[in-house]
Amino acid sequence: MEKTWEGEDLPRAAYPEEAGVSTAELTAFVRDLEEIHIANHSFMILRHGVVAAEAFVPPFAPEIPHALYSFSKSVSATAVGFAVDEGLISLDTLVKDVFPEYRQKRPDENYQRLTVRHLMTMMSGREPSLIADKAKIDWIQNFIDAPVKSMPGEKFRYTNENIYMLCAIVSRVSGMSVIDYLTPRLFEPLHIERPFWETDQKGIEAGGWGLYLRTEDMAKFTLCYLNKGMYNGRQVIPRWFAEDAVKPLVDNSPNEPEIGDSSNGYGYCFWHNYHVENSSRADGMFSQFGILMPDYDAALIFTDGHPDEQYVRDCIWRHFPKAFENVKVAPAPEETAEYQALIASRRILPLPRRQHSPLEASLNGRRMRFNKTVLLNIFGYPVSMLPLPVTYMTTDKAGNIDNVAILFDGDTCRILWSEGDEMNCVPCGMDGRYREGKMRLGGIDYRTLSSAAWKNEVQLEMEIRPIETVASRKLLFTFNLEKGIVSIRPGSTPDIMELAESLAPAMDSLLTNETLNRTFKKALSHAGEIIEPTLIGRILK
Repeated sequence: MEKTWEGEDLPRAAYPEEAGVSTAELTAFVRDLEEIHIANHSFMILRHGVVAAEAFVPPFAPEIPHALYSFSKSVSATAVGFAVDEGLISLDTLVKDVFPEYRQKRPDENYQRLTVRHLMTMMSGREPSLIADKAKIDWIQNFIDAPVKSMPGEKFRYTNENIYMLCAIVSRVSGMSVIDYLTPRLFEPLHIERPFWETDQKGIEAGGWGLYLRTEDMAKFTLCYLNKGMYNGRQVIPRWFAEDAVKPLVDNSPNEPEIGDSSNGYGYCFWHNYHVENSSRADGMFSQFGILMPDYDAALIFTDGHPDEQYVRDCIWRHFPKAFENVKVAPAPEETAEYQALIASRRILPLPRRQHSPLEASLNGRRMRFNKTVLLNIFGYPVSMLPLPVTYMTTDKAGNIDNVAILFDGDTCRILWSEGDEMNCVPCGMDGRYREGKMRLGGIDYRTLSSAAWKNEVQLEMEIRPIETVASRKLLFTFNLEKGIVSIRPGSTPDIMELAESLAPAMDSLLTNETLNRTFKKALSHAGEIIEPTLIGRILK
Protein backbone atom coordinates (compact mmCIF):
# COMPACT_ATOMS: atom_id res chain seq x y z
CA MET A 1 0.00 0.00 0.00
CA GLU A 2 1.38 3.37 -1.00
CA LYS A 3 2.35 5.74 1.79
CA THR A 4 0.28 8.91 1.97
CA TRP A 5 2.70 10.97 4.08
CA GLU A 6 6.31 10.50 5.03
CA GLY A 7 5.54 10.28 8.78
CA GLU A 8 4.05 6.77 8.47
CA ASP A 9 5.95 3.90 10.04
CA LEU A 10 3.28 1.42 11.07
CA PRO A 11 3.19 -1.59 8.74
CA ARG A 12 0.26 -1.74 6.31
CA ALA A 13 -1.57 -4.83 5.11
CA ALA A 14 -1.91 -5.30 1.36
CA TYR A 15 -5.65 -5.84 1.93
CA PRO A 16 -7.70 -5.97 5.18
CA GLU A 17 -8.04 -9.77 5.23
CA GLU A 18 -4.25 -10.09 5.35
CA ALA A 19 -4.45 -8.62 8.87
CA GLY A 20 -7.59 -10.53 9.77
CA VAL A 21 -10.26 -7.93 9.01
CA SER A 22 -13.24 -8.39 6.68
CA THR A 23 -13.51 -5.97 3.76
CA ALA A 24 -17.24 -6.67 3.53
CA GLU A 25 -17.76 -5.72 7.18
CA LEU A 26 -15.63 -2.60 6.77
CA THR A 27 -17.92 -1.58 3.91
CA ALA A 28 -20.95 -2.16 6.11
CA PHE A 29 -19.34 -0.11 8.88
CA VAL A 30 -18.62 2.89 6.63
CA ARG A 31 -22.13 2.75 5.19
CA ASP A 32 -23.47 2.74 8.74
CA LEU A 33 -21.42 5.84 9.59
CA GLU A 34 -22.86 7.62 6.58
CA GLU A 35 -26.45 6.50 6.99
CA ILE A 36 -26.75 7.58 10.63
CA HIS A 37 -24.88 10.85 9.95
CA ILE A 38 -21.83 10.40 12.16
CA ALA A 39 -19.29 13.13 11.37
CA ASN A 40 -16.31 10.79 11.17
CA HIS A 41 -13.00 12.48 10.33
CA SER A 42 -10.71 9.46 10.25
CA PHE A 43 -10.39 5.87 11.38
CA MET A 44 -7.59 3.33 11.55
CA ILE A 45 -8.13 -0.38 12.25
CA LEU A 46 -5.11 -2.37 13.46
CA ARG A 47 -4.89 -6.10 14.01
CA HIS A 48 -1.83 -8.16 14.89
CA GLY A 49 0.22 -4.95 14.87
CA VAL A 50 -0.66 -4.14 11.26
CA VAL A 51 -2.87 -1.40 9.83
CA ALA A 52 -5.66 -3.33 8.15
CA ALA A 53 -7.67 -0.29 7.07
CA GLU A 54 -7.54 3.49 7.34
CA ALA A 55 -9.56 6.34 5.92
CA PHE A 56 -9.62 10.14 6.13
CA VAL A 57 -12.53 12.34 5.16
CA PRO A 58 -11.12 15.38 3.31
CA PRO A 59 -10.22 18.02 4.35
CA PHE A 60 -8.90 15.91 7.24
CA ALA A 61 -5.67 14.17 6.30
CA PRO A 62 -2.97 11.86 7.73
CA GLU A 63 -0.44 14.65 8.26
CA ILE A 64 -2.81 16.98 10.15
CA PRO A 65 -2.94 16.73 13.97
CA HIS A 66 -6.41 16.53 15.46
CA ALA A 67 -7.82 17.90 18.73
CA LEU A 68 -7.98 15.02 21.22
CA TYR A 69 -9.93 16.57 24.09
CA SER A 70 -9.97 14.02 26.95
CA PHE A 71 -7.93 11.46 25.04
CA SER A 72 -5.20 13.76 26.38
CA LYS A 73 -5.86 12.38 29.86
CA SER A 74 -4.49 8.96 28.95
CA VAL A 75 -1.25 10.58 27.78
CA SER A 76 -1.05 12.61 31.00
CA ALA A 77 -1.52 9.45 33.04
CA THR A 78 1.32 7.83 31.08
CA ALA A 79 3.62 10.65 32.21
CA VAL A 80 2.68 9.82 35.80
CA GLY A 81 3.44 6.15 35.12
CA PHE A 82 6.96 7.06 34.04
CA ALA A 83 7.44 9.32 37.07
CA VAL A 84 6.32 6.57 39.46
CA ASP A 85 8.50 3.99 37.72
CA GLU A 86 11.51 6.30 38.04
CA GLY A 87 10.89 6.89 41.74
CA LEU A 88 10.08 10.61 41.41
CA ILE A 89 6.70 10.06 43.08
CA SER A 90 4.43 7.18 44.10
CA LEU A 91 0.73 6.71 43.56
CA ASP A 92 0.32 7.41 47.27
CA THR A 93 2.27 10.69 47.21
CA LEU A 94 0.24 13.40 48.91
CA VAL A 95 -0.57 16.36 46.67
CA LYS A 96 0.09 18.80 49.53
CA ASP A 97 3.67 17.53 49.81
CA VAL A 98 4.36 18.36 46.16
CA PHE A 99 3.12 21.94 46.56
CA PRO A 100 4.03 22.96 50.12
CA GLU A 101 3.99 26.67 49.26
CA TYR A 102 0.25 26.58 48.47
CA ARG A 103 -2.15 27.26 51.33
CA GLN A 104 -5.90 26.74 51.32
CA LYS A 105 -8.18 29.69 51.91
CA ARG A 106 -10.34 27.39 54.02
CA PRO A 107 -8.27 24.41 55.20
CA ASP A 108 -9.99 21.03 54.98
CA GLU A 109 -8.90 17.56 55.97
CA ASN A 110 -9.81 16.15 52.55
CA TYR A 111 -7.00 18.05 50.85
CA GLN A 112 -4.54 16.78 53.45
CA ARG A 113 -5.41 13.20 52.41
CA LEU A 114 -5.47 13.73 48.64
CA THR A 115 -3.05 11.50 46.69
CA VAL A 116 -1.84 11.04 43.14
CA ARG A 117 -3.91 7.85 42.94
CA HIS A 118 -7.08 9.77 43.77
CA LEU A 119 -6.37 12.19 40.92
CA MET A 120 -5.58 9.40 38.45
CA THR A 121 -8.84 7.58 39.12
CA MET A 122 -11.14 10.64 39.34
CA MET A 123 -11.67 10.08 43.05
CA SER A 124 -10.44 13.42 44.38
CA GLY A 125 -13.91 14.64 45.33
CA ARG A 126 -13.03 18.22 44.33
CA GLU A 127 -14.93 20.17 41.66
CA PRO A 128 -13.52 23.48 40.41
CA SER A 129 -15.98 25.82 38.73
CA LEU A 130 -16.76 25.06 35.10
CA ILE A 131 -16.92 28.73 34.19
CA ALA A 132 -13.84 30.03 36.03
CA ASP A 133 -11.79 32.27 33.73
CA LYS A 134 -8.70 30.09 33.31
CA ALA A 135 -6.85 32.93 31.61
CA LYS A 136 -6.87 34.90 34.88
CA ILE A 137 -6.55 32.37 37.71
CA ASP A 138 -3.79 30.25 39.25
CA TRP A 139 -4.95 26.79 38.24
CA ILE A 140 -3.25 25.00 41.14
CA GLN A 141 -4.66 27.36 43.75
CA ASN A 142 -8.08 27.16 42.12
CA PHE A 143 -8.04 23.37 42.41
CA ILE A 144 -6.83 23.39 46.00
CA ASP A 145 -9.63 25.78 46.99
CA ALA A 146 -12.31 23.99 44.94
CA PRO A 147 -15.53 22.83 46.64
CA VAL A 148 -15.39 19.34 48.14
CA LYS A 149 -18.23 17.07 47.04
CA SER A 150 -16.95 13.82 48.56
CA MET A 151 -13.99 12.49 50.48
CA PRO A 152 -10.91 11.36 48.51
CA GLY A 153 -11.43 7.80 47.33
CA GLU A 154 -15.14 7.80 48.17
CA LYS A 155 -16.83 8.52 44.84
CA PHE A 156 -15.99 8.74 41.14
CA ARG A 157 -16.40 12.31 39.87
CA TYR A 158 -15.13 13.06 36.39
CA THR A 159 -13.19 16.31 36.75
CA ASN A 160 -10.79 17.67 34.13
CA GLU A 161 -8.70 19.56 36.66
CA ASN A 162 -7.68 16.31 38.40
CA ILE A 163 -5.54 15.57 35.38
CA TYR A 164 -4.17 19.10 35.13
CA MET A 165 -2.91 18.55 38.68
CA LEU A 166 -1.15 15.38 37.52
CA CYS A 167 0.69 17.40 34.89
CA ALA A 168 1.55 20.04 37.49
CA ILE A 169 2.94 17.28 39.73
CA VAL A 170 5.01 15.68 36.96
CA SER A 171 6.32 19.10 35.96
CA ARG A 172 7.26 19.91 39.56
CA VAL A 173 9.06 16.64 40.37
CA SER A 174 10.79 16.35 36.98
CA GLY A 175 11.76 20.02 36.69
CA MET A 176 10.48 20.24 33.10
CA SER A 177 7.29 20.46 31.08
CA VAL A 178 5.33 17.27 30.51
CA ILE A 179 6.03 17.52 26.76
CA ASP A 180 9.78 17.69 27.47
CA TYR A 181 9.51 14.87 29.98
CA LEU A 182 7.59 12.62 27.59
CA THR A 183 9.65 13.37 24.48
CA PRO A 184 12.54 10.92 25.11
CA ARG A 185 10.36 8.46 27.03
CA LEU A 186 7.25 8.22 24.85
CA PHE A 187 7.17 10.40 21.74
CA GLU A 188 10.62 9.58 20.33
CA PRO A 189 10.35 5.79 20.88
CA LEU A 190 6.94 5.87 19.15
CA HIS A 191 8.29 8.11 16.36
CA ILE A 192 5.83 10.87 17.20
CA GLU A 193 6.85 14.42 16.34
CA ARG A 194 6.81 16.82 19.27
CA PRO A 195 3.10 17.70 19.57
CA PHE A 196 1.29 20.87 20.60
CA TRP A 197 -0.33 20.82 24.04
CA GLU A 198 -2.23 23.75 25.46
CA THR A 199 -0.87 25.07 28.78
CA ASP A 200 -1.77 27.37 31.62
CA GLN A 201 -0.03 30.72 32.08
CA LYS A 202 2.93 29.00 33.76
CA GLY A 203 3.54 26.63 30.85
CA ILE A 204 2.04 23.58 32.59
CA GLU A 205 0.09 21.36 30.20
CA ALA A 206 -3.70 21.38 30.60
CA GLY A 207 -3.55 17.62 31.13
CA GLY A 208 -7.21 16.78 30.79
CA TRP A 209 -7.45 18.30 27.32
CA GLY A 210 -5.50 20.41 24.83
CA LEU A 211 -3.25 17.80 23.14
CA TYR A 212 -3.16 17.46 19.35
CA LEU A 213 -1.95 14.27 17.65
CA ARG A 214 -2.18 12.73 14.21
CA THR A 215 -4.36 9.65 13.76
CA GLU A 216 -1.29 7.46 13.32
CA ASP A 217 0.22 8.91 16.51
CA MET A 218 -2.96 7.93 18.36
CA ALA A 219 -2.63 4.46 16.84
CA LYS A 220 0.97 4.04 18.01
CA PHE A 221 0.04 5.13 21.52
CA THR A 222 -2.96 2.77 21.66
CA LEU A 223 -0.99 -0.10 20.13
CA CYS A 224 1.73 0.37 22.76
CA TYR A 225 -0.86 -0.11 25.52
CA LEU A 226 -2.38 -3.08 23.67
CA ASN A 227 1.08 -4.70 23.75
CA LYS A 228 1.57 -4.05 27.48
CA GLY A 229 3.87 -1.09 26.86
CA MET A 230 5.93 -2.68 24.05
CA TYR A 231 6.55 -1.00 20.71
CA ASN A 232 8.84 -2.32 17.96
CA GLY A 233 10.33 -4.85 20.37
CA ARG A 234 11.14 -2.23 23.02
CA GLN A 235 9.51 -1.77 26.42
CA VAL A 236 8.46 1.87 26.11
CA ILE A 237 5.76 2.29 28.78
CA PRO A 238 6.53 0.40 32.03
CA ARG A 239 4.75 -2.95 31.75
CA TRP A 240 3.14 -2.79 35.19
CA PHE A 241 1.61 0.57 34.40
CA ALA A 242 0.44 -0.36 30.89
CA GLU A 243 -1.34 -3.39 32.37
CA ASP A 244 -2.88 -1.61 35.38
CA ALA A 245 -3.97 1.59 33.60
CA VAL A 246 -6.54 -0.17 31.41
CA LYS A 247 -8.10 -2.23 34.22
CA PRO A 248 -11.45 -1.24 35.80
CA LEU A 249 -9.80 -0.03 39.00
CA VAL A 250 -12.71 2.01 40.37
CA ASP A 251 -16.49 1.85 40.21
CA ASN A 252 -17.78 4.70 38.04
CA SER A 253 -21.42 3.64 37.91
CA PRO A 254 -23.97 6.30 38.91
CA ASN A 255 -26.25 6.00 41.94
CA GLU A 256 -28.82 4.33 39.72
CA PRO A 257 -26.60 2.07 37.57
CA GLU A 258 -26.91 2.31 33.83
CA ILE A 259 -25.63 -0.19 31.32
CA GLY A 260 -23.11 1.67 29.18
CA ASP A 261 -19.50 2.13 28.22
CA SER A 262 -19.09 5.08 30.59
CA SER A 263 -20.26 3.26 33.71
CA ASN A 264 -18.35 -0.02 33.56
CA GLY A 265 -15.17 0.87 35.44
CA TYR A 266 -12.34 3.38 35.14
CA GLY A 267 -8.60 2.87 35.36
CA TYR A 268 -5.74 5.34 35.18
CA CYS A 269 -7.51 7.64 32.70
CA PHE A 270 -8.80 4.72 30.61
CA TRP A 271 -12.45 3.68 30.43
CA HIS A 272 -13.49 0.02 30.56
CA ASN A 273 -16.02 -0.81 27.84
CA TYR A 274 -19.25 -2.62 28.59
CA HIS A 275 -20.21 -3.84 25.14
CA VAL A 276 -16.96 -5.67 24.32
CA GLU A 277 -15.56 -7.89 27.05
CA ASN A 278 -12.03 -7.18 28.31
CA SER A 279 -11.92 -3.99 26.26
CA SER A 280 -10.90 -0.44 27.23
CA ARG A 281 -10.36 2.93 25.62
CA ALA A 282 -8.79 6.34 25.70
CA ASP A 283 -11.71 8.69 25.07
CA GLY A 284 -12.09 12.34 24.07
CA MET A 285 -15.13 14.59 23.65
CA PHE A 286 -16.76 14.52 20.21
CA SER A 287 -15.77 10.84 19.92
CA GLN A 288 -11.99 10.70 19.75
CA PHE A 289 -11.24 7.06 20.57
CA GLY A 290 -8.30 4.73 21.00
CA ILE A 291 -9.96 1.34 21.66
CA LEU A 292 -8.01 -1.68 22.89
CA MET A 293 -9.38 -5.18 22.21
CA PRO A 294 -6.68 -7.53 23.56
CA ASP A 295 -8.79 -10.66 23.07
CA TYR A 296 -8.63 -9.93 19.33
CA ASP A 297 -5.16 -8.37 19.27
CA ALA A 298 -6.82 -5.29 17.80
CA ALA A 299 -6.76 -1.52 18.23
CA LEU A 300 -9.34 0.87 16.75
CA ILE A 301 -8.66 4.58 16.30
CA PHE A 302 -11.30 7.21 15.54
CA THR A 303 -11.39 10.98 15.21
CA ASP A 304 -14.85 12.47 14.91
CA GLY A 305 -16.95 15.58 15.33
CA HIS A 306 -19.98 13.93 16.93
CA PRO A 307 -21.04 14.96 20.47
CA ASP A 308 -22.98 11.78 21.35
CA GLU A 309 -20.13 9.40 22.06
CA GLN A 310 -22.29 6.39 22.95
CA TYR A 311 -24.14 6.80 19.64
CA VAL A 312 -20.79 6.54 17.85
CA ARG A 313 -19.59 3.64 19.99
CA ASP A 314 -22.82 1.75 19.36
CA CYS A 315 -22.10 2.03 15.65
CA ILE A 316 -18.58 0.71 16.23
CA TRP A 317 -19.84 -2.24 18.30
CA ARG A 318 -22.25 -3.22 15.53
CA HIS A 319 -19.25 -4.06 13.35
CA PHE A 320 -16.37 -4.78 15.72
CA PRO A 321 -15.32 -7.38 16.75
CA LYS A 322 -17.66 -8.85 14.12
CA ALA A 323 -15.24 -7.68 11.40
CA PHE A 324 -12.35 -9.75 12.75
CA GLU A 325 -11.62 -12.99 10.96
CA ASN A 326 -8.56 -15.17 10.61
CA VAL A 327 -8.82 -16.39 7.02
CA LYS A 328 -6.13 -14.49 5.10
CA VAL A 329 -7.82 -14.73 1.73
CA ALA A 330 -7.91 -11.69 -0.55
CA PRO A 331 -11.41 -10.25 -0.97
CA ALA A 332 -13.25 -10.57 -4.27
CA PRO A 333 -12.35 -7.73 -6.67
CA GLU A 334 -15.91 -6.39 -6.55
CA GLU A 335 -15.76 -6.22 -2.73
CA THR A 336 -12.53 -4.24 -2.85
CA ALA A 337 -13.90 -1.93 -5.55
CA GLU A 338 -17.07 -1.26 -3.55
CA TYR A 339 -15.12 -0.46 -0.38
CA GLN A 340 -12.61 1.77 -2.14
CA ALA A 341 -15.33 3.66 -4.02
CA LEU A 342 -17.22 4.25 -0.79
CA ILE A 343 -14.10 5.58 0.97
CA ALA A 344 -13.28 7.84 -1.99
CA SER A 345 -16.79 9.31 -2.02
CA ARG A 346 -16.61 10.61 1.54
CA ARG A 347 -15.71 14.29 1.87
CA ILE A 348 -16.84 17.52 3.48
CA LEU A 349 -17.97 19.93 0.80
CA PRO A 350 -17.47 23.71 0.69
CA LEU A 351 -20.32 26.09 0.02
CA PRO A 352 -21.48 25.83 -3.61
CA ARG A 353 -20.69 28.39 -6.27
CA ARG A 354 -23.44 30.99 -6.73
CA GLN A 355 -23.95 34.30 -8.49
CA HIS A 356 -22.06 37.30 -7.16
CA SER A 357 -23.94 40.22 -5.59
CA PRO A 358 -23.80 43.82 -6.88
CA LEU A 359 -23.15 44.84 -3.23
CA GLU A 360 -19.57 43.58 -3.46
CA ALA A 361 -18.27 46.85 -4.92
CA SER A 362 -19.94 48.95 -2.19
CA LEU A 363 -18.88 46.64 0.67
CA ASN A 364 -15.34 46.00 -0.51
CA GLY A 365 -12.93 46.78 2.33
CA ARG A 366 -15.41 48.74 4.46
CA ARG A 367 -14.98 48.23 8.18
CA MET A 368 -17.80 46.86 10.33
CA ARG A 369 -17.95 47.35 14.11
CA PHE A 370 -19.87 45.08 16.50
CA ASN A 371 -20.89 45.50 20.13
CA LYS A 372 -19.92 42.98 22.81
CA THR A 373 -22.61 40.61 24.09
CA VAL A 374 -22.73 41.35 27.82
CA LEU A 375 -24.21 38.04 29.03
CA LEU A 376 -21.74 35.91 27.08
CA ASN A 377 -18.82 37.94 28.40
CA ILE A 378 -20.07 37.40 31.96
CA PHE A 379 -20.12 33.65 31.35
CA GLY A 380 -16.74 33.81 29.61
CA TYR A 381 -17.95 32.46 26.26
CA PRO A 382 -18.07 35.44 23.85
CA VAL A 383 -18.82 34.65 20.20
CA SER A 384 -15.60 33.82 18.40
CA MET A 385 -14.62 32.85 14.88
CA LEU A 386 -13.87 29.55 16.65
CA PRO A 387 -17.17 27.80 17.40
CA LEU A 388 -18.15 26.78 20.93
CA PRO A 389 -17.20 23.10 20.42
CA VAL A 390 -13.61 24.41 20.09
CA THR A 391 -13.54 27.23 22.65
CA TYR A 392 -15.45 25.22 25.29
CA MET A 393 -12.22 23.59 26.47
CA THR A 394 -9.62 26.25 25.67
CA THR A 395 -7.88 28.42 28.25
CA ASP A 396 -8.11 31.68 26.31
CA LYS A 397 -11.50 31.61 24.62
CA ALA A 398 -10.79 34.64 22.41
CA GLY A 399 -14.14 36.01 21.22
CA ASN A 400 -15.88 39.34 20.61
CA ILE A 401 -15.61 39.50 16.81
CA ASP A 402 -15.01 43.10 15.72
CA ASN A 403 -13.35 45.31 13.09
CA VAL A 404 -14.65 43.10 10.30
CA ALA A 405 -13.88 43.85 6.65
CA ILE A 406 -14.45 41.77 3.53
CA LEU A 407 -12.31 42.21 0.44
CA PHE A 408 -13.68 40.78 -2.82
CA ASP A 409 -11.40 39.69 -5.63
CA GLY A 410 -13.11 37.62 -8.30
CA ASP A 411 -13.77 34.12 -7.00
CA THR A 412 -11.98 34.76 -3.71
CA CYS A 413 -12.92 36.98 -0.82
CA ARG A 414 -10.91 37.67 2.32
CA ILE A 415 -12.41 38.31 5.71
CA LEU A 416 -10.41 40.43 8.16
CA TRP A 417 -11.42 40.70 11.81
CA SER A 418 -10.14 41.19 15.34
CA GLU A 419 -10.76 39.36 18.59
CA GLY A 420 -9.12 41.19 21.48
CA ASP A 421 -5.53 41.90 20.48
CA GLU A 422 -5.47 39.21 17.78
CA MET A 423 -6.01 40.17 14.12
CA ASN A 424 -6.62 37.67 11.35
CA CYS A 425 -7.24 37.52 7.62
CA VAL A 426 -8.61 34.34 6.02
CA PRO A 427 -9.28 33.71 2.29
CA CYS A 428 -12.58 32.09 1.26
CA GLY A 429 -13.32 30.43 -2.07
CA MET A 430 -16.45 31.64 -3.86
CA ASP A 431 -16.20 29.15 -6.70
CA GLY A 432 -17.29 26.00 -4.84
CA ARG A 433 -13.74 25.32 -3.63
CA TYR A 434 -11.99 25.85 -0.33
CA ARG A 435 -9.12 28.29 0.10
CA GLU A 436 -6.29 27.49 2.48
CA GLY A 437 -5.35 29.98 5.16
CA LYS A 438 -4.08 30.42 8.70
CA MET A 439 -5.38 32.11 11.81
CA ARG A 440 -4.27 32.53 15.41
CA LEU A 441 -6.91 32.74 18.12
CA GLY A 442 -6.61 32.28 21.86
CA GLY A 443 -2.87 31.94 21.39
CA ILE A 444 -3.26 28.81 19.21
CA ASP A 445 -2.39 28.55 15.52
CA TYR A 446 -4.84 26.87 13.15
CA ARG A 447 -4.83 26.02 9.48
CA THR A 448 -8.10 26.94 7.78
CA LEU A 449 -10.12 25.86 4.78
CA SER A 450 -12.83 28.39 4.01
CA SER A 451 -15.54 29.13 1.47
CA ALA A 452 -18.23 31.77 0.91
CA ALA A 453 -21.31 32.23 -1.27
CA TRP A 454 -24.07 34.78 -1.71
CA LYS A 455 -27.39 33.31 -0.56
CA ASN A 456 -29.16 36.26 -2.22
CA GLU A 457 -28.19 39.83 -3.07
CA VAL A 458 -27.99 40.96 0.58
CA GLN A 459 -26.96 37.78 2.44
CA LEU A 460 -23.48 36.30 2.32
CA GLU A 461 -22.79 32.84 3.76
CA MET A 462 -19.32 31.99 4.99
CA GLU A 463 -17.74 28.88 6.46
CA ILE A 464 -14.35 28.86 8.18
CA ARG A 465 -13.02 25.43 9.13
CA PRO A 466 -9.97 25.20 11.44
CA ILE A 467 -8.95 21.74 10.31
CA GLU A 468 -7.10 20.66 13.47
CA THR A 469 -10.39 20.88 15.36
CA VAL A 470 -13.71 19.05 15.36
CA ALA A 471 -15.83 21.99 14.21
CA SER A 472 -16.36 24.68 11.62
CA ARG A 473 -17.73 28.20 12.05
CA LYS A 474 -20.64 29.26 9.85
CA LEU A 475 -21.60 32.92 9.45
CA LEU A 476 -24.58 34.47 7.68
CA PHE A 477 -24.04 38.17 6.97
CA THR A 478 -27.09 40.31 6.20
CA PHE A 479 -26.31 43.79 4.85
CA ASN A 480 -28.52 46.90 4.83
CA LEU A 481 -26.43 49.57 3.12
CA GLU A 482 -29.17 52.20 3.26
CA LYS A 483 -29.20 52.09 7.07
CA GLY A 484 -25.52 51.20 7.41
CA ILE A 485 -26.38 48.08 9.42
CA VAL A 486 -24.98 44.57 9.23
CA SER A 487 -25.90 41.44 11.20
CA ILE A 488 -24.05 38.18 11.59
CA ARG A 489 -25.97 35.00 12.44
CA PRO A 490 -23.37 32.52 13.73
CA GLY A 491 -23.70 28.76 13.46
CA SER A 492 -21.41 25.76 13.63
CA THR A 493 -20.91 22.12 12.88
CA PRO A 494 -21.44 20.22 15.10
CA ASP A 495 -24.62 22.21 15.62
CA ILE A 496 -24.75 24.17 18.87
CA MET A 497 -27.93 22.36 19.93
CA GLU A 498 -26.19 19.00 19.62
CA LEU A 499 -23.47 20.29 21.92
CA ALA A 500 -26.05 21.71 24.32
CA GLU A 501 -27.84 18.38 24.54
CA SER A 502 -24.58 16.59 25.27
CA LEU A 503 -23.59 19.08 28.00
CA ALA A 504 -26.93 19.40 29.80
CA PRO A 505 -26.73 16.11 31.81
CA ALA A 506 -23.34 17.15 33.22
CA MET A 507 -24.59 20.44 34.65
CA ASP A 508 -25.94 18.97 37.90
CA SER A 509 -22.49 17.84 38.99
CA LEU A 510 -20.47 20.63 37.42
CA LEU A 511 -22.58 23.61 38.51
CA THR A 512 -23.73 23.02 42.07
CA ASN A 513 -24.98 26.58 42.60
CA GLU A 514 -28.70 26.10 41.86
CA THR A 515 -29.26 29.57 40.45
CA LEU A 516 -26.23 29.35 38.18
CA ASN A 517 -27.17 25.80 37.19
CA ARG A 518 -30.69 26.88 36.16
CA THR A 519 -29.34 29.90 34.30
CA PHE A 520 -26.82 27.84 32.36
CA LYS A 521 -29.34 25.12 31.54
CA LYS A 522 -31.77 27.76 30.29
CA ALA A 523 -28.99 29.10 28.11
CA LEU A 524 -28.37 25.59 26.79
CA SER A 525 -32.04 25.04 25.99
CA HIS A 526 -32.05 28.28 24.00
CA ALA A 527 -28.51 27.83 22.72
CA GLY A 528 -29.21 29.22 19.28
CA GLU A 529 -30.43 32.56 20.62
CA ILE A 530 -28.36 32.91 23.81
CA ILE A 531 -25.05 31.11 23.36
CA GLU A 532 -24.69 32.09 19.70
CA PRO A 533 -26.82 35.24 19.30
CA THR A 534 -27.10 37.32 16.17
CA LEU A 535 -24.45 40.06 16.23
CA ILE A 536 -25.56 43.54 15.18
CA GLY A 537 -23.03 45.99 13.81
CA ARG A 538 -22.48 49.22 11.92
CA ILE A 539 -20.98 49.55 8.43
CA LEU A 540 -18.55 52.45 8.61
CA LYS A 541 -18.13 54.89 5.74
